[in-house]
Amino acid sequence: CHYFSYPTIHVAIVCAGYNASRDVVTLVKSVLFHRRNPLHFHFITDSIAQQILSSLFHTWMVPAVRVDFYDADELKSEVSWIPNKHYSGIYGLMKLVLTKTLPSDLHRVIVLDTDITFATDIAELWAVFHKFKGEMQVLGLVENQSDWYLGNLWKNHRPWPALGRGFNTGVILLLLDRLRKLRWEQMWRLTAERELMSMLSTSLADQDIFNAVIKQNPFLVHQLPCFWNVQLSDHTRSEQCYKDVSDLKVIHWNSPKKLRVKNKHVEFFRNLYLTFLEYDGNLLRRELFGCPSEADHNSENTLSELDEDDPCYEFRRERFTVHRTHLYFLHYDYEPSSDNTDVTLVAQLSMDRLQMLEAICKHWEGPISLALYMSDAEAQQFLRYAQASEVLMSRGNVGYHIVYKEGQFYPVNLLRNVAMQQVNTPYMFLSDIDFLPMYGLYEYLRKSVVQLDMAHTKKALVVPAFETLRYRLSYPKSKAELLSQLDMGTLFTFRYHVWTKGHAPTNFAKWRTATTPYRVQWEADFEPYVMVRRDSPEYDRRFVGFGWNKVAHIMELDAQEYEFVVLPNAYMIHMPHAPSFDITKFRSNKQYRVCLKTLKEEFQQNMSRRYGFAALKYMTAENNS
Repeated sequence: CHYFSYPTIHVAIVCAGYNASRDVVTLVKSVLFHRRNPLHFHFITDSIAQQILSSLFHTWMVPAVRVDFYDADELKSEVSWIPNKHYSGIYGLMKLVLTKTLPSDLHRVIVLDTDITFATDIAELWAVFHKFKGEMQVLGLVENQSDWYLGNLWKNHRPWPALGRGFNTGVILLLLDRLRKLRWEQMWRLTAERELMSMLSTSLADQDIFNAVIKQNPFLVHQLPCFWNVQLSDHTRSEQCYKDVSDLKVIHWNSPKKLRVKNKHVEFFRNLYLTFLEYDGNLLRRELFGCPSEADHNSENTLSELDEDDPCYEFRRERFTVHRTHLYFLHYDYEPSSDNTDVTLVAQLSMDRLQMLEAICKHWEGPISLALYMSDAEAQQFLRYAQASEVLMSRGNVGYHIVYKEGQFYPVNLLRNVAMQQVNTPYMFLSDIDFLPMYGLYEYLRKSVVQLDMAHTKKALVVPAFETLRYRLSYPKSKAELLSQLDMGTLFTFRYHVWTKGHAPTNFAKWRTATTPYRVQWEADFEPYVMVRRDSPEYDRRFVGFGWNKVAHIMELDAQEYEFVVLPNAYMIHMPHAPSFDITKFRSNKQYRVCLKTLKEEFQQNMSRRYGFAALKYMTAENNS
């Protein structure tokens, strides 16, 4: 393998919060796209960014990439004494403490802001380290392209001291070992303390302090050509930086307005940025010069046991596919209620069901965990849709988890599991995106937790499911109203026309008059929508697309001796929509049906191995159906 001729390039990035975690992905994609070297990313993160990025890289499985995380919260005390007005907040100052934070045997590192896009191989920038002269050049920086430090932008504008225009810290080459020898730590602290006596706070976070140190010690800087950091903030002269756009190497969207900047080439820049924004990240898993990566061997083992001539090989393979996953794609802010009754609605969807989200939010005010199956481009469409929706933006308690598309199946149960794993309340209501829960279901379920002693018993509470074929249904405000719609034929019990078995055990005749919860027995093909404790079993990944995906899960609950209890005053209604792609495949494709049958049988054999004698009833039930 030729890695030896390509040294590992080290990149450090400070990244905190949901938005920065989303922005940094575009930077990472642009770097991965052009690179030929192994890369080692050092992320200085808060707990949010660490959770998001560690799961993203873990599921991305890009060869020859190593990722380490450093806890920004432990570093806060190092910089929190510096008052700072910049929009990056306290995290903007953390680039100052990298000599201390990064491993002591790391000699050099490229430091990047999250709003950077690469238009060339990062190895070219790494090579610039060789141009540093003497013992003293330790910082590689590009000159600031705005007039900020010249201090005449408006009346009473008093910037921090800087050498001429000063330098921009969106891209920094740091020679860590030399900086440590020069006692960088003391150097910047003394400067900051001195300047703060008259300046009172920083306006541009770390950049002000770097510049003040450089003003006193100009020999520290190796000035980089300006194409290594073409700055697109509002007051820049960046256009003087390149004769021709083909010279550009790094673009820096350093304006709080980000993409809406005035610059005559902004269209070109924006297109470059959008290319990576919507680029299919799975394509970046490609090998570098046929070097086998470590990650592949694990999944290969399980795959190699599969028989490629098996007509159901494609189905079986899906279970081992690792889908790149971006948790908490949008801002999330929710603490479960302290009374231990809180419940999260769990569902999964793809692009064609996006319009259901607002309606569900109006019906369910509690927390929601959603897995969305999308391509990179669709995820950006979703982002625009969500940000333009008042209903969605007013909610902090909806977790949106993107699972990126791959392969030909809809991995419905993987999606459900991803959404379930992110539930942070003691209970979860396992729903589907096409259902609108009755108004008040959230509070009613929380009361039922107490009433039915859910904490100390193994119960699955069944919410009876109905459906309408009308697009404009006046949603029933009460059970009485629902019953009259049922009698008039504007509502039906769910799947009444196609698949009665799925909900027959719910016993709708009994439910009509019931006023207290009642227990029902499991029967073959039962697939109710239930509320369970968070520690309930996950879904079985072998079922993809349409068919048997919920049945198997309910069977598992039954095997683990959950009691099914129907709630007398709860209901949910399935809203009409065009049939999904997988259902059409299922109805038309014989192979799909044959394989589903095979997978069912294997699932049942697993059940009897796991649950022994108790699982016999599933075999006999199936044979009769």
